[in-house]
Amino acid sequence: MQPKLTPFYLIAASLVGIGVTAFLSYFAFNNTVPGCAIGGCEVVLISEYSKFFGVPLAYLGLVYYVYMLALAVLLAVEPHSWALKWATLLYAGVGLLLSIIFEFYIQAVLIGAMCVYCALSALTTLALFGVALWHMRTTP
Repeated sequence: MQPKLTPFYLIAASLVGIGVTAFLSYFAFNNTVPGCAIGGCEVVLISEYSKFFGVPLAYLGLVYYVYMLALAVLLAVEPHSWALKWATLLYAGVGLLLSIIFEFYIQAVLIGAMCVYCALSALTTLALFGVALWHMRTTP
């Protein structure tokens, strides 16, 4: 029987997300803003919406991706676990929903600027959801 590769795709995407949010967390910790090719990052990252109850969203994103990495590693060990498959899909779904709210509603509508790092995180979350759904549908 061939091992399922989808958990390893989840691990890779989680590591990308950890990299992006660790980068943003570093700048949030130092109370600075990274340079941005499109110029919207500065506006987004210093806005009132960049924190949730005083905690930078980058920190929350880092926690999200680390937990997703843990789920993906467990799924790599036990790819047929019904509970792990559902937990991964639901967790990725919640992340996708929050990414849609943050990326499209808050940034595009309320702030009126887009952050390339936030967009990369949102695309990573979309990839996590897609791979989790793929794993769910192809693994008995």
